Amino acid sequence: MIEWAVILLLFLALLALFYKYSRIQGQVERNARELFESWRWREREDIEDWKEQELRRLSDEKARILFEKWRLDEEGNIRTDAVKRSQSVTRGKVTECLIPYFPDFPYNPKDARFLGTPVDLIVFDGLSDADEVQKVVFVEIKTGKAANLSRRERAVRECIKAGRVQYSTIHQSFDEETNRLSDMGMN
Repeated sequence: MIEWAVILLLFLALLALFYKYSRIQGQVERNARELFESWRWREREDIEDWKEQELRRLSDEKARILFEKWRLDEEGNIRTDAVKRSQSVTRGKVTECLIPYFPDFPYNPKDARFLGTPVDLIVFDGLSDADEVQKVVFVEIKTGKAANLSRRERAVRECIKAGRVQYSTIHQSFDEETNRLSDMGMN
């Protein structure tokens, strides 16, 4: 009977070991599954981060390539436009100087004096023919499609229209220490 008791005891010990083994095996499987899921989740995040960085890099590269293509395409247009504008400005400046000699200029070219800025010409109408000035005319010449006055040109025009014009004589005497200035209002 002792043998049966030993066998029973061994059998119970074996059952206890089997039970303990089953519990440990379940825990190991759960831990392994948790570790695997954690690893898989980190790998997915790493892959997503890599994909995002790669997409950003590729889009930046594509944008750079498109910009370079645009720049090369437009560089010629920009240069052509700059040359046209420069030619237009030069043509305008030459025209400002030569306009008194054009046939449809309404004044005697000898009466016109080129100033350039803020007005192009001042015409002393009648000065060369009769030594008598009929009127003084401020002339602004515009070429091209737009004939808009600049802010400074408009200010000069408004000053003249308002009659805020005068004639001044400045006498500089190098043997005297003072300068004499005589102003006469002009209407």
